[in-house]
Amino acid sequence: MSMDVSSPLVIHHEEAGVTTLTLNNGSRFNALSEEMLAELLAAFKSIAQDPQIRVVVLAAEGKAFCAGHDLKQMQANPSQAYYQALFQECSKLMLTIQQLPQPVIARVQGIATAAGCQLVAMCDLAVAVETAQFAVSGINVGLFCSTPAVALSRNISRKHAMEMLLTGDFIDAQTALQRGLVNRVVAVDKLDACIADLVANIVSKPAIAISMGKQLFYKQLEMGVEAAYQLAGQTMACNLMDESAQSGVQAFIEKRSTKK
Repeated sequence: MSMDVSSPLVIHHEEAGVTTLTLNNGSRFNALSEEMLAELLAAFKSIAQDPQIRVVVLAAEGKAFCAGHDLKQMQANPSQAYYQALFQECSKLMLTIQQLPQPVIARVQGIATAAGCQLVAMCDLAVAVETAQFAVSGINVGLFCSTPAVALSRNISRKHAMEMLLTGDFIDAQTALQRGLVNRVVAVDKLDACIADLVANIVSKPAIAISMGKQLFYKQLEMGVEAAYQLAGQTMACNLMDESAQSGVQAFIEKRSTKK
């Protein structure tokens, strides 16, 4: 799919508390150019401030989900300062996704390579079609995928991550599922229905519990076990003070008592 000059790089669609962000530069394999990064970052920052949005779906047009950074743009700016600024902006996007109050689901309809694979790994959930493929292939052009390695190594085992990083080889969707990079693999015609089911399940839960839980999940991963338990206990105590949790617990007790 070619993109008109006037077309946005990221298409926004909102419906019933769900925002879908669609990468819209299929002719360039949805590469993370400076402009694409800026539009995505702005979109996620705006979503973070909107309590009406419950779930975000990150999708893409064209054959590729995302082929990573725009190598032509990088080659046109051969300076270390430029590269550092670019990777810093990309890292800011990845962290914004993780720190977003709302869960983010990657809708992977095609290949995801290098920073595109990183993007999938940084989303909270990922659903891929059977024909999707994943790689961190920078090593094939002499560039170790260092920033994608951060996300990849927090999704799959060390040896599986290192194999991908050292060889640059693709893995198919089923392998990505087995290794924990994606949650589900479905036929192309089942992709949207599968995501809709996940979305409906999440939206049916209290927003405050989802938001607090997501924040806790990522924070505790980087802690020692003792500190993690301390933070988890504090989070659960705060969560229990919320009206929806109090109501839910009471309803559970009452249902159980009626069965006696």
